[in-house]
Amino acid sequence: MNLDNNQFGLGEGELIEITYCYDLPMRLDRWLVDQRPEQSRSSIQKFINSGLVLINYKTAKSKTPLKKGDNVQIWLPPPEPLPYLKAERMHLNILYEDKYIIVINKQSGLTVHPAPGHKSGTLVNGLLAHCENLPGINGKLRPGIVHRLDKDTSGCMVVAKDQESLVNLQMQIKNKIASRNYLAIIHGVPNASEGKIVGNIGRHPADRKKYAVVDENSGKYACTNWKLVEKFGNYSLMSFKLETGRTHQIRVHSSFIKHPIVGDPLYGRCKKLPCNLKGQALHANKLGLIHPINGEKMMFEAELPLEFQKLIKVISKTN
Repeated sequence: MNLDNNQFGLGEGELIEITYCYDLPMRLDRWLVDQRPEQSRSSIQKFINSGLVLINYKTAKSKTPLKKGDNVQIWLPPPEPLPYLKAERMHLNILYEDKYIIVINKQSGLTVHPAPGHKSGTLVNGLLAHCENLPGINGKLRPGIVHRLDKDTSGCMVVAKDQESLVNLQMQIKNKIASRNYLAIIHGVPNASEGKIVGNIGRHPADRKKYAVVDENSGKYACTNWKLVEKFGNYSLMSFKLETGRTHQIRVHSSFIKHPIVGDPLYGRCKKLPCNLKGQALHANKLGLIHPINGEKMMFEAELPLEFQKLIKVISKTN
């Protein structure tokens, strides 16, 4: 509901009302993080601390416990302007598009969203030129972005064109309804045909640019399922399926089991490769989801990039 004047006295904005319907009590901030996955935990805390969240029409605190039947009101200010994000025409390999979502096969070497010091040439810049409604979705720097791929990882990505689709798709990923499969070339050969890697992921204790598997009391829970697809002497073609979506998850987990991804500049082995690579040999080959509006089950597949195909040919001939 869009309001010109509301009980918060803050002018135009969006007022959202939700009824807490669970028998067990839960802290307000933790519940709101689940209800508003398009917003960060810090944003939720900021809303609450600024008095923009009410429980039963009274100002609430982050640790306030919710009881069944409580009415929760959240006032969301209008989207912030995008002061330096510019639309840039670029080639997008579109696998599917309608008025609600767009699925692309992202090329290796393309950064997904801008960051300080890197304000142009990103996928978001290209999407802004292609989709006129994106600026009002999901904050300043990541309009429409449901999930991301590392710069040098290629493959399937879905982008939302409206807020309802964004929230729905992010909940699908969080609740493991959406499926994400990857192919990768790793160093060495695992001692089994399939398995599961479980290990919390957090910042590397010595190198803040990297992530690492950390102890169970720190970092975030991460789980990666893998299958051996084919062996090529000192290399293997692997299939990975994510249960969680942590930063650099497959790259960190592969390195953790002593089989890093070929060409990985952060977590790989410093050795001469069988052919030149721009980055890690990691490709998001399949993406399954339920359409956020019409409920249709959808599966998308992105063809391996030529560089990846060439690598497979080279290692299959030399081993």
